[in-house]
Amino acid sequence: MRYTTWLKAAVAALALAPTAYSFCGFYVAQEPGSLFNKSSKVVLVRDGDRTVITMANDYQGDPSEFGLVVPVPQEIEPEMVKIAERSIIDKLDQYSVPRLAEYFDPDPCPPRMREERKTMSMAPMSAPPPTMAVADAADRDFGVTVEKAFSLEEYDITIIRAKGGDGLEQWLRKEGYRIPDGATDVLESYVRQDMHFFLAKIDLRAQEKLGVKWPRPLRVEYHSRKFMLPIRLGTVNADGAQDLLVFALSPQARVETTNYRAARMPTDLEVPEYLSDGGNFATFYTAMFDRRVRRDDMRAVYLEYAWPMQVVCDPCAGDQLTGAELQALGANWAQDYHGGMSGGFLTRLHVRYDRRHFPEDLVFQETADAAPWQARYVVNHAWRGNTNCAEGRRYLQQLAARQTREVTTLHELTGWSSEDIQRFVPGRGR
Repeated sequence: MRYTTWLKAAVAALALAPTAYSFCGFYVAQEPGSLFNKSSKVVLVRDGDRTVITMANDYQGDPSEFGLVVPVPQEIEPEMVKIAERSIIDKLDQYSVPRLAEYFDPDPCPPRMREERKTMSMAPMSAPPPTMAVADAADRDFGVTVEKAFSLEEYDITIIRAKGGDGLEQWLRKEGYRIPDGATDVLESYVRQDMHFFLAKIDLRAQEKLGVKWPRPLRVEYHSRKFMLPIRLGTVNADGAQDLLVFALSPQARVETTNYRAARMPTDLEVPEYLSDGGNFATFYTAMFDRRVRRDDMRAVYLEYAWPMQVVCDPCAGDQLTGAELQALGANWAQDYHGGMSGGFLTRLHVRYDRRHFPEDLVFQETADAAPWQARYVVNHAWRGNTNCAEGRRYLQQLAARQTREVTTLHELTGWSSEDIQRFVPGRGR
């Protein structure tokens, strides 16, 4: 099996955001230059009223222009902010990605030793304590109060409160930042909710000293009855619709949105075996997701994975996370069990959104549903050996019928023409 080649080809496509830009806050860039979000992964840990958000982003631009503004529901203390390892977030992504299961048809001719070989064939992408600085007093000119200012490795972090969105925008401009057009109204809405603002910039000297090329993910913890993820600021400097992957970790059960429709991706469907070649599975899943978004008018949040972390997935698309790795993301309840398995429940949600279709931030709840579920697709490889027997001839008839069903399924899921699909089916024009 050309697994390695296929895996490399699938990496880019299964990011599922080839031209989308997103974030739960927004980047602001110092003059001159511009900075754009490229893709977003957010780990959202919830336990009681405790929330831990870990933000991982790719972006284009000079790190010297980096600035990040995220609304948070309470004043953030230095000990509530940590640096996270991107490798753990990537591992969480690999572990929960939609997967392809492969089965191989047995020899249909006697002796019928039905031995199914099942393989997993898809995986996608394969700190010292902070020092406190002296906070500024209220800025009477703009109604902005700097509540906290401190350094954390390569970051300079400021916690701000404002009396109005216009004043906050003017204050940021005074500090040398260029604010995207349209930010004032969104900022004002958060001010009215009595939110605070988390601002992070890069200390280039500290970054060079640490040998860090790109800003690492930031982890922010707070306590609030609000179980939400701010996404509206992410639409301000976005170029079109955006994709966001949310990895929700909770102690007991699945997490879902309450203010937007929760939908599940199609699952456990048989598809043509050519999808196991090269990057075809990634292309298929991206096309299917695009079609679902269009069908739902970009007004749903899609479930791609929901599974207890202490139960081994079937099939697994990546390595199990350890209790230590989950704790590093803020899941304090996680621990290692026998076999290296770790506790809690993982929910993977995928949303494509823009300002018009998602005018509100995402609001979540932990449900009582702890049933394992995953977006899973099945390839059945045809028997290529001898079929010169009565059972072999019946098998060929059944195979033709099955391949026809698989073509129909693929057409319905993606909208691809049946003719284009048909030519890839083995023995039918390929």
